[in-house]
Amino acid sequence: MRFPKKIKTYCPTCRKHTEHSVKQAKKHTRGSAKPMSASNRQKDRLKRGYGGHGKFSKPAVSKKPTQKLDLRLKCETCGKSHTKKGFRVKKFELV
Repeated sequence: MRFPKKIKTYCPTCRKHTEHSVKQAKKHTRGSAKPMSASNRQKDRLKRGYGGHGKFSKPAVSKKPTQKLDLRLKCETCGKSHTKKGFRVKKFELV
């Protein structure tokens, strides 16, 4: 999918339609969002020692054929940026 580098869209800060520059948002590459949550503590407790790991021993789920893509839109007038929520594409190119 070819997408323009500048689009005119709604800015929530200015509260009107203005010119925005477009960038592809980077995905977070960190581990678990809540490493000390109850489910993660349970997982750590059950994975200790020998034997099966119960509900945590399921095979990994495969990825979907296309991944969701987020766009970062930066307003040209106020300089604030906001995110346009994801849509699925195989190829993405800013033109």
